[in-house]
Amino acid sequence: MGTIFSSFTTSLDGFIADENGQVGSLFDWYNNGEVEVPLRGYGLTFHMSQASADYWQQNDTEGAFIAGRGIFDDAKGWGGRPPGDSPTIVVTHRPPPEDWPPIPDAPFTFVDNLDDALRAARDIAGEGDINVAGADIVRQCLDLGVLDEIRIDLAPVLLHSGTRYLDDITRRGIELTQLQVVEGKNIIHIRYGVSYN
Repeated sequence: MGTIFSSFTTSLDGFIADENGQVGSLFDWYNNGEVEVPLRGYGLTFHMSQASADYWQQNDTEGAFIAGRGIFDDAKGWGGRPPGDSPTIVVTHRPPPEDWPPIPDAPFTFVDNLDDALRAARDIAGEGDINVAGADIVRQCLDLGVLDEIRIDLAPVLLHSGTRYLDDITRRGIELTQLQVVEGKNIIHIRYGVSYN
């Protein structure tokens, strides 16, 4: 089984979006360099610094993607093509949007709890890694003790309020081990291994 990880660009004061769900200048690092980095599936090409591009490509190991309904709605379902082009499981208590899917082969499954999402993602990913997205989904994974790795792209931005990356975690005894630090252009990439006592 692969690694279950979460990855977010985070402001210096710990937020992944402002109070309106907007990322503002958090994502400026995606296009502040000369190296082309195509995003699988989604049809975008970033232009990163060499250090950020190398980090991105090294860690592009996603075999399945679990998203909360909030991030799914904010991204408008990524037009049916999730970033990373991975089969995507959306955790939600609501039915899919009425006009779903926007394309016939959209690789999305909707489930109503995290346990079912993890089970489906493990079946799909095989030995590949599972990316979990959405602040509440990350919190639930940490509380369950199933998140193996936390990845932070730390941006020199202050949002002051909004959605925190790591908030309201109830589980105690979580330990983080630094695995990697890469300095890009106006961004620092950090990977932490997660263990539970």
